[in-house]
Amino acid sequence: MRRTLVLSLLLLSASVFAQSPRKPNVLFIISDDLTTTALSCYENQACHTPNIDRLASEGVRFTRSYSQFPVCGPSRASLLFGYYPHATETFGYVSGRAQVGPTRKSLPQLFKDNGYYTARVSKIFHMGIPGDIEKGTDGADDKDSWTETFNSQASEWKAAGESELVQNNSYGKLDRKGGNVMTIVKAEGDDLVHADGKTAAKASELIRKHKNEPFFLAVGLVRPHVPFVAPKGYFKPYPYQQMVLPPQVQNDWDDIPQQGINYVTSQNAQMSEDQEKKAIAGYYASVSFMDAQVGKILQTLREEGLEDNTIVIFTSDHGFHLGEHRFWMKVSLKEESARVPLIIKVPGKAPAVCHSLVELLDLYPTVAGLAGLQASPRLQGKNLSELLDDPEKEVRSYAFSVSSWNKKFSFLLRSQKWAFIQYGEDGAGGIELFDMEYDEKQFNNLANNPRYQQQVNLFKKELKNKLQAVRTNDLGKTYR
Repeated sequence: MRRTLVLSLLLLSASVFAQSPRKPNVLFIISDDLTTTALSCYENQACHTPNIDRLASEGVRFTRSYSQFPVCGPSRASLLFGYYPHATETFGYVSGRAQVGPTRKSLPQLFKDNGYYTARVSKIFHMGIPGDIEKGTDGADDKDSWTETFNSQASEWKAAGESELVQNNSYGKLDRKGGNVMTIVKAEGDDLVHADGKTAAKASELIRKHKNEPFFLAVGLVRPHVPFVAPKGYFKPYPYQQMVLPPQVQNDWDDIPQQGINYVTSQNAQMSEDQEKKAIAGYYASVSFMDAQVGKILQTLREEGLEDNTIVIFTSDHGFHLGEHRFWMKVSLKEESARVPLIIKVPGKAPAVCHSLVELLDLYPTVAGLAGLQASPRLQGKNLSELLDDPEKEVRSYAFSVSSWNKKFSFLLRSQKWAFIQYGEDGAGGIELFDMEYDEKQFNNLANNPRYQQQVNLFKKELKNKLQAVRTNDLGKTYR
């Protein structure tokens, strides 16, 4: 009798274990320098991104997601370790490991230490583009985060094909001509000649190889980061003569503080109108090429029957200016540079569009929570899981972002109605205030209008409090 009871309990236990869901996989895809204004699932019908669009239709698309630093290295360190750049003084092209210390786990490391296979394919922590891609080197990687790592070596701007530099200088650094500047390469060969094609192929291979164990697969796609390199077929839908330049207003820079003029402009890059149109066409072609690689990876997930057990994240480290205010590239805290696409697809969650303010910093606690892992309570982001069930909820009153150029800091507080930008902690470099309900392109700076002085003072106080809260952390010291 007793033996029969014990046997029955063991069989019941085994049955329950067999029926229990396995750990969810995580597929984390991050594009480089991707602005929301180049995705057709956001607000651009000129650029074709059917694969990202499909993912957006299946997941939750966040329309107001912000990078914490619109430069690759600091943004990725913040996202992957879960701290604001000012909390750790991580402002350079580093992984962030030295700043947070050996005891703090990165997001993929948390999964690795909980029994997951974790792999990096190409750029996740910072890599120099095109330098590390050309050499096939690791960049500023964090070895503790991964079970395996894979680089995607390619020729970048030196690839065979028709090439053209569409800016006439490189903000005073002419020795960088062709590489980390707006060079277009209509390349020979197929997708597999280039870094992102190789990355998609390796990611698909790893999905197939590790489909029977829980995995955290981080896939870094380097396009549309300059140089704008893609197989020439991707350029055909974008004849530069048909590209429409963004709207401009006369004397636009008159109410922008000097520190707020971006580091690359049509003026200092000496770009003609044709060059501006070619730059937009090259960017769109690069985005379409990147989108095709996203499609290949997601198709592999479907073919292997893993969609119902895989959390999919798609985002970028920051945005990119395409001539708005005659600005190009990143660094700026204007919308096109600081705002990023973000799509989260979770099995069993209904598709939705969420207009709540969120930050890339929120991904660490969110993804950990969705997988049932215990993240550090000291992380500075917020868990967005409740927004996946109720996209009307709000988790924060504003998003916070920081930028720096020539060792001068600027700060963004973005509420639903307002965008407040302050140059310098004391505001000595100037202030901008935009009513985003009526001036979404940020042409009319209200900061010096006496009618809005109360709003400016409120934001200045909020910024001071935010910086104090960010810096007073548990990382061993309070940064000043």
